[in-house]
Amino acid sequence: MGTAPEPKEPTEPQEPIPLVLAGARGHGRRHLDNIRRLTAEGKVRLAGVCELAPLTREELGDGLGEPEQSADLAALVTRTGARIAVICTPIHTHADLALTAAERGAHLLLEKPPTPSYAEFTRMSEGLRGYGTACQIGFQSLGSHALPAIRKLVADGHIGAIRGIGAAGAWARDEDYYTRAPWAGHRTLDGRDVVDGVLTNPLAHAIATALHLADADRAEDVAGVELELYRANAIEADDTSCVRIRTTCGTTVAAAVTLCAEEPGEPYVVVHGDRGRITFWYKLDRVRIERDGAPPETTDHARTDLLDNLVAHLRDGTGLLVPPDRTGAFMRVVEAVRTAPAPVPLPAGAWRTEPGAGVTARAAKRRVVTGIDRLVTAGAERLALYSELRAPWAAPPTEVPHP
Repeated sequence: MGTAPEPKEPTEPQEPIPLVLAGARGHGRRHLDNIRRLTAEGKVRLAGVCELAPLTREELGDGLGEPEQSADLAALVTRTGARIAVICTPIHTHADLALTAAERGAHLLLEKPPTPSYAEFTRMSEGLRGYGTACQIGFQSLGSHALPAIRKLVADGHIGAIRGIGAAGAWARDEDYYTRAPWAGHRTLDGRDVVDGVLTNPLAHAIATALHLADADRAEDVAGVELELYRANAIEADDTSCVRIRTTCGTTVAAAVTLCAEEPGEPYVVVHGDRGRITFWYKLDRVRIERDGAPPETTDHARTDLLDNLVAHLRDGTGLLVPPDRTGAFMRVVEAVRTAPAPVPLPAGAWRTEPGAGVTARAAKRRVVTGIDRLVTAGAERLALYSELRAPWAAPPTEVPHP
């Protein structure tokens, strides 16, 4: 008989990590709910909320105690001793707030897109390295366990040689979506870059996920970017666009997206092989593989929460899932959008107005681009731009110089 193993020393329970949330309304409510979940698990403690106006008792809800509230993030981090700052604020405030929190010892979960320009991204990244700050960028789809499963399917040759990766997103947003905040739908605001377009914000996950699956998510992995930017809504930024990225490893990544869909559906990324394909519905963590001579197979996968991952990183050194350098290629796309000519307004005959889904004091409306669902699907299937698909309103693509 072997020697019985020595009993392990009991593990001391770890104290919850204090954190502050900057931006708790709008999309920030999702972070608030997630913090509530992790608080119940004993992993974090909400020490502070940074908002221009304090949250009401009803907005804060139960299970989070009585966090300090302030509009001054620097003072809030200092007074609370927060080790984590979750930043969910307007895009053009990200870099300054991230560095403010990092300078005072807080590690970061920073919403996507990280910054509105590559110069700001570089400034922020270099500053965070100097402070020794751990930073997780909020591309939730990159926490999906489907991603390593897809990579293994590809590596094992299940769909043959990869001929490209497409992404498709056909969503709908009411016109009120662009009046929800002063920066919404803007390329700039008060002289500052914002770049709040469909490629860079609402459907940014499609591009980031496709680049990840192409193993081309770092800045140096991008060899060139082609863009076609359009808008049906009365905004500065794009709401119906496509992009094609040439990577240094030779894989083509293309995305076709819109917020003016006829029939909104789940966005997806598709990996094209010469003997099959793999489709990943990244919001559902669902994968379907289709192979020559075999019936399709669909699997559902778990997901690691990005704040949970950051907590594990601080406690035991678990690797971060989405550090800033793994979003560098996406930021090359953001920079291409920022420096491209202004989005082209679609002619009035290319879109129509339909009832929206919002519940407001007046009837919500949304703009719908005729035939866009078919074009989005074809773009992801053929790795093609709208002009190549002969969209009647599409002009030749803009080739953006490599930064």
